[in-house]
Amino acid sequence: MITVTETAAEKLRGILEEEGQPGAALRVIVVPNGNGAQYMLALEDETAEDDFVLHDDGVRVITDMESAPLLEGAMIDYSEGLMRSGFVITNPNIAMGGGGGCACGGNCGCGASH
Repeated sequence: MITVTETAAEKLRGILEEEGQPGAALRVIVVPNGNGAQYMLALEDETAEDDFVLHDDGVRVITDMESAPLLEGAMIDYSEGLMRSGFVITNPNIAMGGGGGCACGGNCGCGASH
């Protein structure tokens, strides 16, 4: 369903270690809007009964059942640049133009999306 690149998995493992949450998962929520979608990312220690859970490259990615179909075939990567660094979600189901948001405490660089 969702592919996590090795670069993104490494970055996520580092963030989880820094935050003292090595067993936490990355929650991805998709909020469709007129320009595509906004992605909200957060670290969570627990999952809900109706969450979709993906294990990829030793990290857990979770999403709610409404977001799961919208993430079918999506890829999570991590990009570092001079002007901006962050997780990048490439999603074939959503038109370009979406934005992202970080709920991981602000120091993780979450937020870029495509």
